[in-house]
Amino acid sequence: MSDFSMEQIDAYLAKGLKDRWHMVCPSRFVGDRAVSLRRLGYKLALWREPANGKVHCLEDHCPHRGAPLSMGFVLGDRLGCAYHGVEVDCRGTVTRVPGSPGCKLEGTKAARAFHVEEQAGMIFIYNASQEVAAPPPLRLPEYLNSDEWSHFPCYVEWGNDYRYVADNVMDPMHGAFLHKQSHTMSEGASQAEFAIRDLEQGFVFEKTGQKNVNFDWTELIDDGTAMWHRLEIPYPKTGGPGGNFTIIGMYTPISRELCAVVFWRCRKVSGWQRDTWRFLYKNRLEARHWQVLEQDRVALENMELDAWDREFLYQHDMGIVRQRRYLRRLAAEQMAAAQG
Repeated sequence: MSDFSMEQIDAYLAKGLKDRWHMVCPSRFVGDRAVSLRRLGYKLALWREPANGKVHCLEDHCPHRGAPLSMGFVLGDRLGCAYHGVEVDCRGTVTRVPGSPGCKLEGTKAARAFHVEEQAGMIFIYNASQEVAAPPPLRLPEYLNSDEWSHFPCYVEWGNDYRYVADNVMDPMHGAFLHKQSHTMSEGASQAEFAIRDLEQGFVFEKTGQKNVNFDWTELIDDGTAMWHRLEIPYPKTGGPGGNFTIIGMYTPISRELCAVVFWRCRKVSGWQRDTWRFLYKNRLEARHWQVLEQDRVALENMELDAWDREFLYQHDMGIVRQRRYLRRLAAEQMAAAQG
């Protein structure tokens, strides 16, 4: 990291890491018309093919004059720009210029295209550092793709840097204070010692003397193609079958002051227990969970943009320090690779 200043590295991270799959939005956001979303430092146009429902993504910029492609028309795997009718396919190639047939623009790969996956109720794009014909597969954790598990995605957009959300999740101790009045985090000690335990693809930050009582640990996983947090919240029997709630979190920058956030709430249930839990969640538990998320939102949105520059960290913050160092190291490596 010595070749780059901390300001350069943080500016790079503000737009998200390259060569990773990133969550963009819920599946329901993209219907039969193109939509425009800002993510990862880009303005994106996403649309769904009417014939097969497949989602595509281009930079929302017509290569002719720069008009938003999202204002145009869905033509299967192509978008037709509303400004002059220029047609661009899902690979970024201009296939037709109605106003000047046969011109040099036709057949040119002139628009940035993104590989898209749709899993677990969400849409993901691969943020490649350079063009790739086929990205590595998106492999979400088993909690989101196994028949033994059931989940609900909770999607929000918060008015803060996405890294504040990552820090918040890597801070189990805030549960005993900020969420003290919640239905699941009212128990346990308000003092704790923490330790870091390395994993093959990440690490766990955990309380050393308390388990299955409160928000007691957080796991950061990076498999080299996507990154997420995992944690568990203990639940009483009145919370229905399935034991502890497993929560998977992913966060994507929209701008320096806005981010997309998803928390999947998961339980290991099947058969009648799955039906029971899903009914109970929608009718009793979901509203309580949104109350907890609202507490986090208010705290994070009211933090200043330079809050990191005026911190006094202590033992409870070892996980945050480890996480920040890891992300900055990855960013510096990517920056160095881009320079050649």
